[in-house]
Amino acid sequence: MTTSEPGQSAENPWPVRAVATRVAKYIDRLGMVWIEGQLTELKLRQSTAWMVLRDPAADMSLSVSCPRDLVANAPVPLSEGTQVIVLGKPQFYTRNGSFSLRISEIRAVGLGELLARIARLRELLAAEGLFDARLKRPIPFLPGTVGLITGRASHAERDVVAVATERWPAVRFAIRNTAVQGPNTVPQVVEALRELDADPAVDVIVIARGGGSVEDLLPFYDETLCREIAACTTPVVSAIGHEPDNPLCDLVADLRAATPTDAAKRIVPDAAAEQALVAELRQRSAGALRNWVNREHHLLAQLRSRPVLAQPLQALDARSEEVHRALAAARRDIGRLITAESDRTGHLSARLKTLGPAATLARGYAVVQTGGRVLHSVADAPAGTRIRVRVADGAVTAVSEGPEGA
Repeated sequence: MTTSEPGQSAENPWPVRAVATRVAKYIDRLGMVWIEGQLTELKLRQSTAWMVLRDPAADMSLSVSCPRDLVANAPVPLSEGTQVIVLGKPQFYTRNGSFSLRISEIRAVGLGELLARIARLRELLAAEGLFDARLKRPIPFLPGTVGLITGRASHAERDVVAVATERWPAVRFAIRNTAVQGPNTVPQVVEALRELDADPAVDVIVIARGGGSVEDLLPFYDETLCREIAACTTPVVSAIGHEPDNPLCDLVADLRAATPTDAAKRIVPDAAAEQALVAELRQRSAGALRNWVNREHHLLAQLRSRPVLAQPLQALDARSEEVHRALAAARRDIGRLITAESDRTGHLSARLKTLGPAATLARGYAVVQTGGRVLHSVADAPAGTRIRVRVADGAVTAVSEGPEGA
């Protein structure tokens, strides 16, 4: 039967002391390390100071211990929320299995270093597009419920609620009171943001805080908070500090307000101003309608005054007179033409009559016929021939006695 290595099977386990000793040796190999964090707890004993060093960008912390004199001789007064850099050696206590950091040097993070880190973070977030204006969500014109994240009983809360209610009395608030300064600010604000963003009744979220130093406003430069604001689906308004203050969350938010009062003015309309605007628009629309009616009435009056509409039959009357004149002229011309043609026909008829046999007969001549034929020679009418003599007013019959003198 093969015997397993110690600690590799239930049959050959390690004792607690062996595990604790090996962990202590492994941690001891880390040596001295520099660590940066925020102080969240500070307890002073007779000779030892106990602190909790927290990472503001994550929910992680370390227990720290050091001589009391090291805290008393620190370059800046140490208190909860102070950003520090410490030199310490990680230690694992085998007696109770606890981990701690024994520090031997404390340095405060200077303002210049803070500003440099903020500048680097600003460039990083800008490169990722979190400041892009195209990603900004529009603020609703009239939100039903406003989510407000601010300090408890703070001036910022009173300013936002009072000014917004004065401007629009029907506005409702979902207020979440959080820390706005110190190490607990970021996790509490992030939790409140997530809660309000998940509420479908909330139309816009306002993060409000009064003014302060860069150190006081440091949580609102935090990367975690900035990314949480960018991830919200509800529009977020940042009202941190005063006009000169410009924390990174202002750049990530959908709208930056110079002050909490300014935020209240920008999230809800002024009822009195809107009513005045409605009255002005009604007045302007009524004036525009009257002007349009007057203009159209004037246009209709001009159209009605034109001769074609004022006296629509005048053109017909003028044309009627022209028609009568043309008809009279046509009648005159036709009468003259008929008269001329009548005269010409009479002349032709007279000429025909003159040239016809009737006229000759009227002058005393006669036409002698025999057997239906015109008698041309005396030889054609011997004695005893019946002849027909036609004169101007009729015809007579006779019997030929033969040629005269025969």
